[in-house]
Amino acid sequence: MEELLDKIYEDKEFINIINDILKNETVQEMKNYKQHYDTSCFDHCLIASYYCYKACKKRNLDYISCARAAMLHDLFLYDWRKRQDGRKGLHAFTHPNTAYENASKLFDLNEKEKDIIIKHMWPVTFFSFPKYRESFILTLVDKHCALSESIYQLQYSKKRISHFAYVFLGLLILKI
Repeated sequence: MEELLDKIYEDKEFINIINDILKNETVQEMKNYKQHYDTSCFDHCLIASYYCYKACKKRNLDYISCARAAMLHDLFLYDWRKRQDGRKGLHAFTHPNTAYENASKLFDLNEKEKDIIIKHMWPVTFFSFPKYRESFILTLVDKHCALSESIYQLQYSKKRISHFAYVFLGLLILKI
């Protein structure tokens, strides 16, 4: 993963697009929370953002909005594995709105960025159907990153068997 992060930080065009986000104190706090196994929420979002940037740029889509929204798509500042007082509903269903609310307090989001953040958990959030192609790209990239982060850790985990259900579920989602 370190090689990938080095490659990301070397891409000056990409870093310039999200630089104000990267420097934000609240966004920096994402480094304190685990997303998947040992991957921080910050690194997960950075990697997803980079893949979205590359995919959208290659397809002549709005790579700026997609990269920026992807960097903010999991801007929740809590350990999602622990039940939180006041949080209603399961994390998978509620965190897109939490991330949107947090991001909109810090940054002026355009309509596409809002849609990308709020709808990135589709098809889990079945009725939040993405409006833009860029929203679909983050949806797919996010699942790819989650699986990659999980599979990487499964290679070193003593609890491999109990984690295969998560990987299998992710593969089913990608087949849809």
